[in-house]
Amino acid sequence: MIPRYSRPEMVALWEPATKFRIWFEIEAHACDAMAELGVIPRANADAVWKAKDVEFDVARIDEIEAVTKHDVIAFLTHLAEIVGAEEARFVHQGMTSSDVLDTTFNIQLMRAADLLLADLDQLLAALKRRAMEHRMTVRIGRSHGIHAEPVTMGLTFARFYAEMDRNRARLQAARAEIATGAISGAVGTFANIDPRVEAHVCAQLGLSPEPISTQVIPRDRHAMFFATLGVIASSIENIAIEIRHMQRTEVLEAEEFFSKGQKGSSAMPHKRNPVLTENLTGLARMVRSAVVPALENVALWHERDISHSSVERMIGPDATITLDFALARLTGVIDKLVIYPDTMIANMNKFRGLVHSQRVLLALTQAGVSREDAYALVQRNAMKVWEQGKDFKEELLADPDVTAALSPSEIEEKFDLGYHTKHVDTIFARVFGDA
Repeated sequence: MIPRYSRPEMVALWEPATKFRIWFEIEAHACDAMAELGVIPRANADAVWKAKDVEFDVARIDEIEAVTKHDVIAFLTHLAEIVGAEEARFVHQGMTSSDVLDTTFNIQLMRAADLLLADLDQLLAALKRRAMEHRMTVRIGRSHGIHAEPVTMGLTFARFYAEMDRNRARLQAARAEIATGAISGAVGTFANIDPRVEAHVCAQLGLSPEPISTQVIPRDRHAMFFATLGVIASSIENIAIEIRHMQRTEVLEAEEFFSKGQKGSSAMPHKRNPVLTENLTGLARMVRSAVVPALENVALWHERDISHSSVERMIGPDATITLDFALARLTGVIDKLVIYPDTMIANMNKFRGLVHSQRVLLALTQAGVSREDAYALVQRNAMKVWEQGKDFKEELLADPDVTAALSPSEIEEKFDLGYHTKHVDTIFARVFGDA
């Protein structure tokens, strides 16, 4: 992943040094278990731990791999150089490379999920704060991009909060799904290694033993994990699209914070562009691009092939690093988002009361007018607003067919904005509880 869209903690998780450290822990814990079972001498198991505080030489491992053409063998050779060939002769006893590779990959995905869950917590806190701040800040709701009926900016933030809260639950489930390890040997039969070794290693590393592995851990688990990342990315884009719309010149109900000295365009000095949320839309596409390859990795030949390997070497780091960055960026956008309540009211009034058409329609039906006739009465007055710029309430008051059913005071009452916000607290209680 390129540094521009990376954060250090998530990047470090995918560094070769981190990977080799996990490989070592798997091998060392496996030796401990085998020593307890009397399969290998205790002295040899203890000797492996001499490398506990050693920084593995990534360049040396690469040098060995250039000859062996096998990454795990290259690492084991380097480990033997550190602890001694005789002492290391029982390392990897009865194991196969996938035992190390798959268990490590799942540990990395678990740790990545922990970082992403922390990111989501920060985003949720920002969304909740802004929702409470703008609980009753009235703005127009839109359907098909067209003015519909009044909502509040707080409801918009609350909607995004609820969506991200669901995503957090999904990611928790995906983390649990991926938290398995396998130390089952060639084709997963435990023929050359006791299942108790697997149980010990998994317990030491916070994993559950994979119920049945076929030399590899089943990739349906990974498919779910990356699909979950894709859903979270789509939710990020959902929020980004709303902000991008609100920042359009013709709308300008909110905009990304524009810092002192910031430039919007190399050619047009007046520009203040929604560059962060546009960037988030692009990053979301990149995270989602990992989903289909992860789904295609589920189908492997027989007990094992490595068609999934090259894919996972890419999508593991790229998807998690990108999503980590995107969630942090979105949190910053929400935290600093500039809201313009006066513009929201001005936009809502642009069509001079038209947004109250449903209330008039319902009032006419309550007054005894058929729904078809009531709809026609309201629509013919509404079209005057669209086509001639008339005032909706004034047109209704001047329409004898309308006033035959509704008094002027009854018509006037239908233009009360408070009517549309009367259940905001109920919705907030559903989303946030009693907070």
